Amino acid sequence: MATVEIFTATSAYSLGATVAILGVAWALSKTCLPKTASATEQFTFIWLAFDALIHFILEGSFVYLSLFGRTVFTSQGPFAALWSEYAKADIRWGNADATVVALEILTVLGAGPLCCFILYQMVNGDAARHYWIIVLCTAEIYGGWMTFVPEWLTGSPNLVTSNWMYTWVYLFFFNTLWVWIPLWLMYDSYKHVAFSLRLSVAIKTE
Repeated sequence: MATVEIFTATSAYSLGATVAILGVAWALSKTCLPKTASATEQFTFIWLAFDALIHFILEGSFVYLSLFGRTVFTSQGPFAALWSEYAKADIRWGNADATVVALEILTVLGAGPLCCFILYQMVNGDAARHYWIIVLCTAEIYGGWMTFVPEWLTGSPNLVTSNWMYTWVYLFFFNTLWVWIPLWLMYDSYKHVAFSLRLSVAIKTE
């Protein structure tokens, strides 16, 4: 029986590219945010910058390959190799599944620009960003739901969980990041919105 290589050169440069994008997001936070920004604001900025870059660069390449290259599996180049690697865990990303492509189009054209708008608000100290953070996070959590729950309900025919890399790194880690962090951001923004509304009501009733 042939041995399946779990961690390949493509795995390495794909993970390296993700770390590099995170580094760019961190550098942007140091450049764009005032030094008085709180730790929460710094974390939020880094996540949103990382989120935008992931949407535009990585998921944008997936949309391009799926629409103009026909599928990831029939395309060539570093991005095709990256997505072919991920498709080892979820075949839908390799054969241009229509539902996945439709969701990713919304992610690239909707969530990506919204991240940038919120970053602009943060740089300018606009507290109205908390409303848009809630909108963004709701959309991303819903996108994750619609990506995986229909698959689970049909017996997960496209998911490959034959080794720990596919299950815990590709499927679990890289997808639940867009669940736990958006949930936390929604909670943080809810506190700001609720405080402002309650303060407004209290002032009006004085």
